[in-house]
Amino acid sequence: MLGNIWDLDDSIKESLYIQIFNAIKEDILDGKLEEGEKLPSLRSLSKDIDVSLTTVDAAYSQLLVEGYINSIPKSGYYVAKIYRGSNYARNKISPIKGEIKEKINSYIYDEESFNFTKWKKCMAKVFNEYSHLLHMESDPQGEFKLRQEIAKYVYTSRGVKCSPEQVVIGAGAQQLTGHLARILRLKEIDNVSTETPGYIPVQNIFKDASFTITKVPIKEDGIVIEKLPTNIKSLVYVSPSNQFPSGAVMPVGRRYELLKWAEENDSYILEDDYDSELRYFGRPIPAMQGLDNKSRVVYLGSFSSTLFSAVKISYVILPKELANIFDKIKGLYSQTCSKSEQLCLAFFMEEGHYYRNIKKCRRLFSQKLTVSVNTIEKYGSDFIELTNKKSGINITLKIKTDKSAKELSEKAKKQGVLLRPIYELSDDYNKVVSLYYNKIPIEDIEETIKNLIRSLRD
Repeated sequence: MLGNIWDLDDSIKESLYIQIFNAIKEDILDGKLEEGEKLPSLRSLSKDIDVSLTTVDAAYSQLLVEGYINSIPKSGYYVAKIYRGSNYARNKISPIKGEIKEKINSYIYDEESFNFTKWKKCMAKVFNEYSHLLHMESDPQGEFKLRQEIAKYVYTSRGVKCSPEQVVIGAGAQQLTGHLARILRLKEIDNVSTETPGYIPVQNIFKDASFTITKVPIKEDGIVIEKLPTNIKSLVYVSPSNQFPSGAVMPVGRRYELLKWAEENDSYILEDDYDSELRYFGRPIPAMQGLDNKSRVVYLGSFSSTLFSAVKISYVILPKELANIFDKIKGLYSQTCSKSEQLCLAFFMEEGHYYRNIKKCRRLFSQKLTVSVNTIEKYGSDFIELTNKKSGINITLKIKTDKSAKELSEKAKKQGVLLRPIYELSDDYNKVVSLYYNKIPIEDIEETIKNLIRSLRD
């Protein structure tokens, strides 16, 4: 795997082909590229690092002349045998992927789900061209450039209408919900209604902040609006485009009813749009915020399911009145998202890479979903019932068993599979869990799920 090659800089005197030559040579001498390992073809490397074919060819020719690589006709270029001295063994990286995965993460993960090539180039741009910005703290509201890109993206993809001044960036939905809780207190709102069952972490933020919580059931068309409080200023937390864990979608008529409830009761709607871009049957459903002309919807979004898990960048889009309140208090708080990561994401979006990655995710995850559903129905239909299988990054399983949902999750974890218990829907005879199929490589899904079913059946 080429490592140093992503640090190319065309602004310095050293030619690009020499930089490529030195980067690959260092990887070979450091043991990152091993004897006999095949290098990328001229054309693929040229495309990956966005330089000309001639430049890559010149670098490979120099490596060939100096004996760092060999050329095999009609096959390609391979790392030559190099004596690196006694320190090599200490620095050698294990080539066994399973061993590396075990050290990094006890769960299976899919290396194909995100290509870091363009991300590395955008991060190199931050350090090479904008390093002067990194000497200053990040804006508590988030970097303006990223807020601009988010405002453009949510309008074109989700129909959300906003300005960069309404966007607030934070390290995860829970931190942003904490900001919202403070704003609501200043608006003298201390009642929150939540979907039941629903996403617990966000609900817990309001609970910990001593809000009065009203749990409202859901049906096949979303939250039961008729059970929401009336004549009390409050907030309702909903996921209208892909309710977790049921997958329920709120039709447009019910959305207008919910907006009417908010207006009549001087209340607000927190619309959680997590992974709603990942819809595999029909077009993604536009966000409720785009229907709102009374400034009653707070829109919550995240990048963790469409990029990679370690990116903890989320955002909230506030109605203008709430944005003005936050503007007055934001100086009391620090930005917890890495400034360099925010800028990297801004360039990643500006150059169109994020849009292309969404398309790739839809295509790849759709295939994974199909294989997952078919495998479960083929090998486990006698004791596993499937729900929520049209979008997102997980499917909900109802399993006939007297084992606890926690025990089922622990069994799955031993096989590297992420199962999250849904305690609110579980009972003595049936346990409900969420299976995150998106993390499993497409070529391994059928066998992995077959083994999981075998384990759960035991």
